[in-house]
Amino acid sequence: MPKSANIHATCVRLGRDGVLLTGRSGSGKSDLALRLIGLGAVLVADDRVLLSVAHGRLVAAAPAAIAGLLEVRGVGIVPMKHAAQAPIALVVDLEGTVERLPQPRRFAPPSGLPPASRPPLICLNAFEISAAYKIVAALRLQRDRASRRAVKRN
Repeated sequence: MPKSANIHATCVRLGRDGVLLTGRSGSGKSDLALRLIGLGAVLVADDRVLLSVAHGRLVAAAPAAIAGLLEVRGVGIVPMKHAAQAPIALVVDLEGTVERLPQPRRFAPPSGLPPASRPPLICLNAFEISAAYKIVAALRLQRDRASRRAVKRN
């Protein structure tokens, strides 16, 4: 059985890309996930995320007991369409300092997991109205950079 780590986080999938939202309770993980779902994302896990490594990539899934459930403050626990898993393409730290022009950073997976690629990490304020759009922009920027690297190799 593959090793996994159960962490306090939320994860959604935008297209084929998983976005891991990290931060303490009340930092806006579920709220931001709800806004991303409004933009077409699919819930992977809310509040607890199982991280594992598959084919050298960090992968997120929901613990069985909470799969398909999203806590919406002021409303309650809401059943949602959900994805079984998602390879993590971006980690969003909701507690770090938001910099105007940040230097590239990488997420370090929890210890105990096998080595994996370290997805890019950005810091955002979950409660800014533009936070969901910033995540979409960050994913688009990553895809553009990856396609440019692929062209240079050929």
